[in-house]
Amino acid sequence: MFTKILIANRGEIACRVAATARRMGIKTVAVYSAADANAKHVAVCDEAVLIGPAAAKESYLRADKIIEVAKATGAQAIHPGYGFLSENAEFADACAAAGLVFIGPPASAMRAMGSKSAAKSLMEKAHVPLVPGYHGDQQDADFLHAQADRIGYPVLLKASAGGGGKGMRVIESSEQFKDALASCKREAISSFGDDKVLAEKYLQRPRHIEIQVFADTLGNCIYLFERDCSVQRRHQKVLEEAPAPNMTAERRAAMGEAAVAAAKAVGYVGAGTVEFIANQDGSFYFMEMNTRLQVEHPVTEMITGTDLVEWQLRVAAGEALPKKQDELTIHGHAIEARIYAENPEKGFLPSIGTLRHMQMPAAVSFELGGTPLEPAAVRVDSGVRSGDAISPFYDPMIAKLIVWGADRKQALARMAQALAQYQIVGLATNIAFLKRLVEGQAFSSADLDTGLIERHHASLFPAAAAAPDCVLALAAVALIEAEKEVSAAQSGANAADPWGQALGWRMNQAYLRKLSFSDEFSVQSGEPYCVGVRYRAHDWLFGVGDAEPQVLSLMSQQGCDFSIKLGDLAVHGSVRRDGEVLHVFCNGAHYPLSYHDPMAHAGESETEGGRLTAPMPGKVVAVMASAGQSVKKGDALVIMEAMKMEHTIAAPHDGVVQEVLYGVGDQVADGAPLLAFTTA
Repeated sequence: MFTKILIANRGEIACRVAATARRMGIKTVAVYSAADANAKHVAVCDEAVLIGPAAAKESYLRADKIIEVAKATGAQAIHPGYGFLSENAEFADACAAAGLVFIGPPASAMRAMGSKSAAKSLMEKAHVPLVPGYHGDQQDADFLHAQADRIGYPVLLKASAGGGGKGMRVIESSEQFKDALASCKREAISSFGDDKVLAEKYLQRPRHIEIQVFADTLGNCIYLFERDCSVQRRHQKVLEEAPAPNMTAERRAAMGEAAVAAAKAVGYVGAGTVEFIANQDGSFYFMEMNTRLQVEHPVTEMITGTDLVEWQLRVAAGEALPKKQDELTIHGHAIEARIYAENPEKGFLPSIGTLRHMQMPAAVSFELGGTPLEPAAVRVDSGVRSGDAISPFYDPMIAKLIVWGADRKQALARMAQALAQYQIVGLATNIAFLKRLVEGQAFSSADLDTGLIERHHASLFPAAAAAPDCVLALAAVALIEAEKEVSAAQSGANAADPWGQALGWRMNQAYLRKLSFSDEFSVQSGEPYCVGVRYRAHDWLFGVGDAEPQVLSLMSQQGCDFSIKLGDLAVHGSVRRDGEVLHVFCNGAHYPLSYHDPMAHAGESETEGGRLTAPMPGKVVAVMASAGQSVKKGDALVIMEAMKMEHTIAAPHDGVVQEVLYGVGDQVADGAPLLAFTTA
């Protein structure tokens, strides 16, 4: 077994690999970019070496530099994690040439499966079922258009070298083909350096089911059952679970055997995932093979009692697989939710910023490598800590939240509970969306397909609702108690002077204080929350607007956690202040309330109207409009690329483009005006 390995990755997967290595007594070397100098993965490894600037192509994609560091530090092997160089055959070859073990499949297997079109040809020979489509090398636009017409719409275009939803487009009609192909190729070349695409029939209401396979150098190859990854947004997974709901033993065996056949066809070694697209009737088709460890591997570990990273290390060291096929069984049910810094209400745009406060759910340690027991309910895999930044340079994942239950019903309940305990302040997240998704009728009843989010858009993206009175009461109490603490700290020797205390004391009358808060609902309605708080000796009278006041009292406080009583209702919650925003966490929900402090100076005026701005830092990849051009509402004006995804800036109204402020290839900052625009 190795005594030292280098982890050629960052974030949660680098931390995940380091945890298993530490348990096995293997020393670890981290590599990091300038942007990650204080990152968690740097802290958890035994050594860490700077390899370049923030941009991935100058750091985490520098194969030569990584190999140089591995040799200099005495590492015997390199674990690539997933993403970056994990499926780069040239990197695997370079490791071997340098006398280092690449903890992954042979370069030949990566090359065979790296091209979706070539892989499908191999699968056809191995008698693995395929979706009707075109997987050839001919890339002429007119030829591809003709192939799409032949296949019949809707058609799915996919980057041949791609993965993770990058370079994928669903085309509903022949008229949409040309623009979709151009966009698909732009994203493919940017993400993978290869704009080759393939076209397939787009199946209606399909499920995405993948099989975890593992092979060693001694000829053994097994499957560790399946994961259902059907719930996706923009072709990227949101929730994953194992085993797949409503999976029969016969179908599981058929898919598992097909996956093993696929792995054997390319001489596979190590951890891999064979992905299938499955019809509701039970038929399934090969989609692709990911020649690496998957993001969602923890759900497989939870139901099989295995540590797949340990298996990777043992296989890479030449050992046999720890278990045979007949030794594997499914125990319980596991679900994984990906916690992202993104705004679901704005098309899942990534959110950039600092995690000024992060409180994760109470995790119950899961002992990898053993049998999952009833208490092993919650696991959190994360590569960030409170105070860390989510930058525009890398994927905006904050954590993976994994729960286990004796059955799917218990796992669902535990996931909803864990999501309710998550607290994040500083940037937008998808936590509330995930909770609605998990608790929604479609997911809870296992009515699954890759279009679930679109089909249930109305319930998953409800209109903003008014903050409950108890939430406003928590915000008011937090403000008042914080003022008391500041006043007491400042009063010093005059602590007995009532005029110097923020206690609301008045000589001849009760003090009625007016507080004003706003949130998305109040902004839309045009009416802020007007809260009245009348100070009394040991409590307050609290009222919202013209409603009858209720008695409000503070029962207990521990830091930012409050227990209050409003009328006959006992309420518990946390209030975290970030500038002038009070983040109230109550009853499993998050309520950001802007406090309008009458003593504060007026803020800066908003950006000048008529200028369409960048939703986040990124690069301009296409400009669709010119100065003086008349456009209609919804017309694409500029296409930006950020975090390897394209974002279209569209005309908000009918109007005229006055000026285009950036050109193709320009880097723009978050909020930068892209065009000057006047409404018709």
